[in-house]
Amino acid sequence: MSQTTRFSVDGMTCGHCVQHVTTELTAIDGVTDVQVELVNGGSSPVVVTSDGPLSDEAIAAAIDEAGYALTPRGSLL
Repeated sequence: MSQTTRFSVDGMTCGHCVQHVTTELTAIDGVTDVQVELVNGGSSPVVVTSDGPLSDEAIAAAIDEAGYALTPRGSLL
């Protein structure tokens, strides 16, 4: 059964940024789809579809590897 995880990422400003984040997130085991709504210079909503639950640590590591930061939890979608 697929699961949807929603969060936001700070620091993205262009399509190239979105590509980096998407590439890193799709490398997580079980991820089947990634959708990013770019908010230039703001907090961009991200929706990840996966085969099962994703750990916060795996998501944070992927976003960090892409060179961006998760929006603090109190601000998540």
